[in-house]
Amino acid sequence: MFHKEGHKIILITFMLCIILSMFSHFLIENEMISKAIIAVLIVFLVLILQFFRNPKRNYTLDTNHAVSPVDGKVVVIEEVFEKEYYNEKRLQVSVFMSPLNVHITRYPVGGNVVFSKYHPGKFLVAWHPKSSEENERTTVVVNNPAFGDVLHRQIAGALAKRIVNYAEKDQQVDQASESGFIKFGSRVDVFLPLDAKINVKLNQKVKGGITILAKK
Repeated sequence: MFHKEGHKIILITFMLCIILSMFSHFLIENEMISKAIIAVLIVFLVLILQFFRNPKRNYTLDTNHAVSPVDGKVVVIEEVFEKEYYNEKRLQVSVFMSPLNVHITRYPVGGNVVFSKYHPGKFLVAWHPKSSEENERTTVVVNNPAFGDVLHRQIAGALAKRIVNYAEKDQQVDQASESGFIKFGSRVDVFLPLDAKINVKLNQKVKGGITILAKK
């Protein structure tokens, strides 16, 4: 099953691979080179299909849990001053996604969307210290009964050239439901209250909507 954000790209890639394979087969006399080109095209198509995959998962919803918004690896766990929305200190947990990860962004908690904003910006590598403030990004805040306001921020990276955000202010959302999509790699930051009990460690691999980032 593939995500709707990839349908157009998958179709275009599939058609291009067929056309280029036919050209390679009929116009290149060297059989080894022709087969090598076709093999590369097949690998490229498989990578595109893998990137836009949308695996079915069973989610366990819990108001007292904040789950990872994306698949990837935990790269930041620290207390920071968040100045866009809270203007106070928060616990930040950041998850980095490689191009091989599932790139659907999910709501860490359920509740009411109280803030949703898109910011145009640069395309620094996702692990750059200033990427969360200078890169293209979206900020979404959901008010949750247990955690209060929980902010998650999609951040574009050097390869991510488009962020899709589905969140709208005053919308009621369910935990682990789709919040957006980031195309071709990046990271997502989650900002939690200081009394939240962090449930992950640095470099831990996590799954979107499944792995518990923090408990209340």
